[in-house]
Amino acid sequence: MPLPLADRVIQLAFDPGITPAGGGLPGLAVLKNVVNSINMFGIIAVVGALAVSFGVWAWGHHTGGHQAEANGKKGAVVAAGAALGLGAANGIVAFFSALGSQVR
Repeated sequence: MPLPLADRVIQLAFDPGITPAGGGLPGLAVLKNVVNSINMFGIIAVVGALAVSFGVWAWGHHTGGHQAEANGKKGAVVAAGAALGLGAANGIVAFFSALGSQVR
């Protein structure tokens, strides 16, 4: 006789008992250092991209190049968004990780 639907759903909701734990694998400190370095490299690249975008925007404005001006504005907005994402990456992951741990 097949199991009722409620019993099958309860079987799917089995808790495997796995939680994130620091220090379980060797090299965790090295991995954190690598990720921090990648984040810093990204932030430095965004500063350069923002400076170039502002330069293109100003050049386009002063020479009457509407296409260059528009591209400079787009570049500035994209660079600002990238800076926001890079700066908030740790907080975003922590927020959704905490939110995900509340799911039962």
